[in-house]
Amino acid sequence: MFELHHLTAVEQLDWLRRGEVTARELVEHYLARIARLDPELGAFALVDADAALRRSDEVAALPHALALWGLPLADKALLARAGRETTFGSRAFAGFVPEESDELVSVLDGAGAVSLGATASPEFGFPSYTEPLAGRPARNPYDLALGAGGSSGGAAVAVAAGLLPVAPGSDGGGSIRIPAAATGLVGLKPSRGRVPAASGFSSLAGLVQAGPLARTVADAGLLLDALAAPPGTRASWATVPPNEGGDGPFLAAATRGEGRFQLAVTFDSPWATAYELTIDPGARAAVELALAELDALGHGVEELRVPDEPGYASAFRAIWQAGAATLPLDDDRLALVEPLTRWLVDQGRALGARELGEALDWLAGFERRTIARFAPYDAVVTPALALTPRPVGWYDADDGEENFAQQVRYTPFTSFVNVSGLPAITLPVSVTDDGLPMGVQLVGRPGGERTLLAIGAQLERRLGWQRRHPPAWSA
Repeated sequence: MFELHHLTAVEQLDWLRRGEVTARELVEHYLARIARLDPELGAFALVDADAALRRSDEVAALPHALALWGLPLADKALLARAGRETTFGSRAFAGFVPEESDELVSVLDGAGAVSLGATASPEFGFPSYTEPLAGRPARNPYDLALGAGGSSGGAAVAVAAGLLPVAPGSDGGGSIRIPAAATGLVGLKPSRGRVPAASGFSSLAGLVQAGPLARTVADAGLLLDALAAPPGTRASWATVPPNEGGDGPFLAAATRGEGRFQLAVTFDSPWATAYELTIDPGARAAVELALAELDALGHGVEELRVPDEPGYASAFRAIWQAGAATLPLDDDRLALVEPLTRWLVDQGRALGARELGEALDWLAGFERRTIARFAPYDAVVTPALALTPRPVGWYDADDGEENFAQQVRYTPFTSFVNVSGLPAITLPVSVTDDGLPMGVQLVGRPGGERTLLAIGAQLERRLGWQRRHPPAWSA
């Protein structure tokens, strides 16, 4: 039986503009699904049904040409929305109600979106899994015993299970791409500077970028169009290279899916010199399937060997810990944070200025080296994850050092993209024998989002992952 969530986000927006459905009807449909299904899934940290319904009536008076006019979305729990409790996934901020909204919230509102509430995230977004002590774990809709990844885990669950048409996330070390890969979605981290709007928390080394989680490549392009800065206002990092074919909408590139490109594939990770990494057969199978399809599409593919980077682990850890040290945590609030956060904060506060400066300088050099190594290729293919989705409770809750190592072993291919500022997309190309999603990552050139979307659209047409859904989809 047909239901509104069976439409893509692009189709839902089209129905709204043609009057086939009202914003209130669409919001009511998703609120009903959330009330029925989310107690088991844990996608939402907060649902504000009354505010969503009021907003759905208000958008009727706004211009229909707005990029997300009437489309239901939700803020990631790390984003502050004025007048609504914002906990940042932490018990330390229980009951906190900000007076001002973060810039990214204002951008989404300005595009005509309707916020249904806040999607679950781990405490302050640091872990690559979403099991906050301040709320419920975000469970993988393909197997509720497994986690959904993080830190945009709640957003991924909501989109995969049909509780939202598309969702914004943020990505400082893989936080869009990891949960997208774990739940069978398309996840896109834009180039540094492409989406200048962010949360109120600062981002050392420019690691964090906002971007879309979506069921289709076109839906990802739609949301990226709404998030991206207007031409002439974004950082030079996000300028369009000559081979990008102009500065038209990302949705157009994602819909056309045109072009033949020179690609490379690598299984190398800069974490490998510091941690023992194992790549699951399901992750390798996903890459092999993607490469076979890319070859059939006429793309050139060659192997890329990346030299060891023995300084990466210590430099990235220093930046991650220093970022935690900047959190607004006095002694009372610090007593309420989770053990991992406390470990990160303590380590970060113990860093000296020289040590932090050396880490920043090393990562700047790594950025230059990575861009140069990847420059001959339109995109570089890697596994999205090294392992299949991890069980809820798999991560060590008390030992920060071991917890960090577990995260590296699960996700060794994502953080280097944030350090280098490059765009990357994860695509849900396959499933394991147990029916779990497995994806690949494509890393583009600076400003190369249109190429990534075009390649993604080509693979989507061949593999049809948009027709693959978890059990909750039909519930």
